[in-house]
This record gives sequence, C-alpha cells and structure tokens, in this order.
Amino acid sequence: MIIIMQKQAAASSVAAVVEFIRSKGLREHISPGAERTIIGAVGDERVFLPQELESLPQVERAIRVLADWRIISRETNPEDSVITVRGTAFGGGRMLDIAVSPEECRADALYLDPFYLPDNPYAECGMPSEKEQIRLLRQMLSDSHTAGRPVLVRIRDVRQIRQVLEAEADILYLGGELMTNRVLQDEVGRLNTPVVLCKDKHHSYNEWLVAAERIALRGNHQIILGESGTLSFESDHPYRLDTEAVVRVRRLSHLPVLANITRLWHGDMPQDVLYRLAEAAGANAVVRSVPPPA
Repeated sequence: MIIIMQKQAAASSVAAVVEFIRSKGLREHISPGAERTIIGAVGDERVFLPQELESLPQVERAIRVLADWRIISRETNPEDSVITVRGTAFGGGRMLDIAVSPEECRADALYLDPFYLPDNPYAECGMPSEKEQIRLLRQMLSDSHTAGRPVLVRIRDVRQIRQVLEAEADILYLGGELMTNRVLQDEVGRLNTPVVLCKDKHHSYNEWLVAAERIALRGNHQIILGESGTLSFESDHPYRLDTEAVVRVRRLSHLPVLANITRLWHGDMPQDVLYRLAEAAGANAVVRSVPPPA
C-alpha cells in the first residue's frame, strides 16, 4: 500500500503511520520529498483497509497495490481451476451446456429453481407447496443422476441449504440477489459442496470477486462465478450479458465462470447469439432454455 502524506506533514504524523504499519505486521519504506512524504507499506496490505490509514493525522490518501482477493486470484494459482461433479468438469477446455428443462437430454447438466416465487402474489396461489416442491426436486435429481448428469439447484434462503443437500443436489446456485448475503456466504463457505456465486445486475466485477473470496476464506474453494445479466441502457431490454465482466474475472481469477442467459434473450438478441457471446468471452458453462446452436 502507498500512503501519501499531506504537504509539509509533521514528523509525528509520519511516525504515527509507521507505528500503525508495524502494528499490523508490515514494514515501512519512507520516501521523503521536498513537499510530501510517501510511505510504502511492505507486506500483505490486505490485513487492513485504506480508510484506517486515511483517518490518521495528515494522511492525504492511501492506495492499495494488491487486490482484495488472494485465494481465488491467478497470482495464487495461475492455472484454471477445474471442479468435477459426477464426472462432468466445470472449467478446462470445453464449455458445458446446461438446460433448465429436465426433458433436454442432450445437456451436460441440469439447472433447477424449485423455490421460485412470481412477483405477483396472486400467482402464488396455484403453485405447489414447499413439501411438494421438495418431492418434485428429489424426483428430478434422481432421474438426472440416473442419466449421469449433475444438477445445479438454486436456493433463495439460508434455510433451504439443508433441504437441498438432503435431496442430494450436486451444486448450490446462489442468484445475484444473494451477492451481499454474508450469512449465506459464510454457510456455503463451510460446506464441501460446489457453489455458483452470481453477481447482481448492479454489482461490479470487484465486488463479485470479493464475495467469492469471502466464501473461499471459510474453506470452500469449489466456487463457480455466475453471470446472469447486468443493467442495460436499452429501456425495452433492461438487462444484458456482461461480457466485459466475464473477460475480466477470467483474467484475474482461476475460478470457472458460468453464464445464465435464460432471461436475457429477446427479439434483437436471440439466445443462440448470447450463447456464442458467452463462449467468446471465456465462459466455461452456459445455462439456457432452448437447444444450443448447432
């Protein structure tokens, strides 16, 4: 970390910064100038926040050199991670095809969303009970496992983890609305079960990777980064595939990336085009609702 002192900062203020750096187990490198003093914090700067230094007397600015993630970074592991579930590899050279319909037998894996509730509360009246949802989930999981396909099951609450694992789900899928749910992330971080972590439509790639690092810090390194759409400037089509974020996290992290395009396609952007865009951006798997392009 680089700490820039204010002009003509007092020696006592510089000493206070040095004392703080040493208290965190790092070393200081001081570069005095004619007007400003610049101090380098040598070591793993991720043990404290820039704001902690900026609150000290006569500190003008503190700038990170290292990213806020380490376990999931390519600095730690330059090779792509490969997560193998029931013989199917997430990551590596081949892009996986994942279907939302159990009738799509050509797919490599199946994506299920048993706990989905429509926005309209009146539409919930005809939906099956949670008990019936679990029964149907168990049946679809059993059928897919018989066919040798792994199943990704979307959860929407921490209380659903136990039910889904008891039904023998292979991968837990966390939608973008759970990107800031630290309680849930801590829970899945303690599991030995692969998890897809989607970023929400308004989150940056940096927030995405920080959330993945939080899961990894709890011990679960079987993480797949999920992209399911970001905000668009088009009023008719409010969400688009965030290809830039996919490209960037593939460069910065060794984790595999999954693109969920089921709610992104429309008349101007057919699903087969989105499928190819995701592949070109470097996605390792795509969730889709119609057959893949030939």
